[in-house]
Amino acid sequence: MASDKTTMSTAHKAALAEGRANGRAVRDYLEALEATKPKRGRKRTPESVKKRLETIEGDLAGASGVKKVQLLQERRDLTGELENLSATVDLTGVETAFIKAAKSYSENKSIAYATWREVGVPTDVLKRAGLTRGS
Repeated sequence: MASDKTTMSTAHKAALAEGRANGRAVRDYLEALEATKPKRGRKRTPESVKKRLETIEGDLAGASGVKKVQLLQERRDLTGELENLSATVDLTGVETAFIKAAKSYSENKSIAYATWREVGVPTDVLKRAGLTRGS
């Protein structure tokens, strides 16, 4: 009984690798865009978060039951928020990779210019990627 396995050509393997790389570049850029998107409402500063954390520490001493649980959760949330406020997202690298991958990715996945705009990709980035309103 002979094996009917077929092997992929080198070109096919390269095309798959390129598709994965393009997908990764697009995903990373869109995630970075989402992370840097301005949030609604009043902006919190690291100082205001630290001040609230100090207030929580004082309130915890006299708290019990549900109030204590709520304060502990708020402290946990604010600690995470404080870390995020100090972290910066560098769009340069992911934007460059997106620009290289976007045209091919758009053609392969039939993604329209308007869809990229709707998700928040700036027009100048799309232009540098070679995507226009007609594409």
